[in-house]
Amino acid sequence: MTISIWRYSHLTLAVSSFVFILLASVTGIILAFQPISEQLQPYKVSNFESITLAETISNLKAEYPEVLDVQVDANQFVLASVITKNGESLQGYINPKTAQILGDKIEVSKFFKWVTNFHRSLFLKSIGRFFVGLCSFLLFLITISGTVLILKRQGALKKFFSKIVNENFNQYWHVVLGRLSLIPILILTITGVYLSLEKFDVLPKNTITHTIDFENLSEIPKRNIQEIPVFKNTKLAQVKSIEFPFSEDVEDYYTISLKDREIVVNQFNGEILSQKQTPLTTVFSNLSLNLHTGKGSILWSLILAIASVNILFFIYSGFAMTLKRRKSKLKNKYKKDACSYVILVGSENGNTVPFANQLQQQLLKAGKTVYCTELNNYTTYSKATHFIIMTSTYGEGEAPTNANTFLERLKTVKQRQEISYSVVGFGSLAYPDFCKFAFDVDAEMQQQFTQELPVFTINDKSVTAFEEWLSLWNTNRKLPISISKEKLAAKPKLNNTLTVVDKTKAEAHPDQTFIINLKPKGNTFTSGDLLAIYPKNDYRERLYSIGKVNKNVQLSVKLHENGLGSGFLETLNKGDHFKARIVKNTAFHFPKKASKVILIANGTGIAPFLGMLDQNTKHTETHLYYGLRQNSSFNLYRAALKEAQNKKQLSKLHLAFSQQSPKTYVQDLLQRDALQIADALKNNAVIMICGSLAMQKDVLAVLNTITTQHLNQPLSAFTKQIKTDCY
Repeated sequence: MTISIWRYSHLTLAVSSFVFILLASVTGIILAFQPISEQLQPYKVSNFESITLAETISNLKAEYPEVLDVQVDANQFVLASVITKNGESLQGYINPKTAQILGDKIEVSKFFKWVTNFHRSLFLKSIGRFFVGLCSFLLFLITISGTVLILKRQGALKKFFSKIVNENFNQYWHVVLGRLSLIPILILTITGVYLSLEKFDVLPKNTITHTIDFENLSEIPKRNIQEIPVFKNTKLAQVKSIEFPFSEDVEDYYTISLKDREIVVNQFNGEILSQKQTPLTTVFSNLSLNLHTGKGSILWSLILAIASVNILFFIYSGFAMTLKRRKSKLKNKYKKDACSYVILVGSENGNTVPFANQLQQQLLKAGKTVYCTELNNYTTYSKATHFIIMTSTYGEGEAPTNANTFLERLKTVKQRQEISYSVVGFGSLAYPDFCKFAFDVDAEMQQQFTQELPVFTINDKSVTAFEEWLSLWNTNRKLPISISKEKLAAKPKLNNTLTVVDKTKAEAHPDQTFIINLKPKGNTFTSGDLLAIYPKNDYRERLYSIGKVNKNVQLSVKLHENGLGSGFLETLNKGDHFKARIVKNTAFHFPKKASKVILIANGTGIAPFLGMLDQNTKHTETHLYYGLRQNSSFNLYRAALKEAQNKKQLSKLHLAFSQQSPKTYVQDLLQRDALQIADALKNNAVIMICGSLAMQKDVLAVLNTITTQHLNQPLSAFTKQIKTDCY
């Protein structure tokens, strides 16, 4: 079943029942405190679980001339109905060890009675009970559909509780609290439906009937209460109620209701006259009542109260997200067949739409005809000359809801004219399938159209990255398009404070490169993750690949003239601190299991690999192919790499110098070692590439040649063994 069906079902159920769910949740929060108030009463005695039925009955019979019955409630309070020595009828909570009265029976307050009646039936009697029961069932379906959506988002059941990327407040907490509240809400809904069915007599009713052989009843051997085996061996904690004999005739007996059965006991000799199992419907009814109301447990009552509060939040956040999606509608000035530019959008939560709208508006200002629509609406466009595809990825590399039929439509809908295209992928590096759907789209588009630019990926709605793509696209299209950054920029969430531990000097290096070590707050990062800094505390973000060395963040930075990020980092001194955020980049972590790892880098792209080598404590066979300008450029990293070789964390180092004779590039070294590279890939080795995009392009071309010539397969057959992080 497609994600859209689950989402629409989730929304439809929520819309159709939210008033009832709202009322039930508010009253449920209030009612959760009723059992708490009861539990706080001083009527429970210590070591209750060790008290026997014999002890309790003996104490009662010794203290009172007549005992009618005893009830043990969910709070383990013992309520007895007795006749005192003065002939008065008395009902109250007793201490089962002494039979002394502790207090009167708890009467539910008028307020709680009023709220309970409203919660059960909305004061509409049978009709109200029906709607409340239906509401419970609908909430159950909403919970199930919501769980499916979370599973789709996370990609697999085993990832159900994996970290959620905090893209916005409502979406993040809707998912996080939804996972935490799943079990309590399911219990609330299932028990609510069961209790409603019970009230309408839909469930079978089974009553316990005992058959007693009165003719063979005997008063001998007469036993003291303390000597009756069933009384001695039964704990009071197992008892629900005791009905005492009405008289001293042998035909009158004890009727004892336990949690799993009911027994009839001869009052003289203690013989069990009859024993019947408690019907399952009664067991489920009692269990449902206690689970639904929280009776007998302060902890469970608090959990139910929190779950009810969360339901109120789900109502708010769910509708807030829905309204946000509805606001993210695409509008057009021209008809589809009148436009030369067509922007096709794929977005799960509407986060990509503002970027598409900005581009559309600026193209219109430049005098261009442009049509913007969702990917699923793809059709013929008679005057189109260029497609711009802007899409996010959902779950485990899947298409977002409004793009899930695009690839099929692409195969059947044919354009008559030549059209070029560009693909922009939106996503988060915290997910392993970063922008995968964008790459899938690009691969299919290449079959019919001319690729104008390689796939450009944007992490976490970065306005800076979008500007970079727009600059490249403008150059190709010879257009002066710009965007309104303020409308797109979100205030960065800087969740980490970093302190400068040490830093080399850029001027001491021939390439104006320096290493800076930073002590972060916390240790929840690893080599290959990214450090996002905001030098001017505005929307402008700069990302640097992290090497984790001695538990610190280590960056390798090239100082650029007027460089925003490199200039900021270069001015820092030891002891300085600043705020930034660490971006998880799980797709570029050192593999936990690999026969061999081949690292390929140029320039400052070595940064994450220095950390990965430092963390390679299992001594996985690792080769590093590293491209630099000249031998003196290597001085900055020489000591660290030599130490890694001495510790057997680096198996072999291959250096290429592009500005000294003979000129060599990393791709030349790979071609030289083609047989070894092919054999490594064949045996499940992992290749990791970090550095410039130009280097990546050349390296992938060489690798494709190697796999084609030596393994008779294109490089695409080894996609899962190739990890890249280039810029």
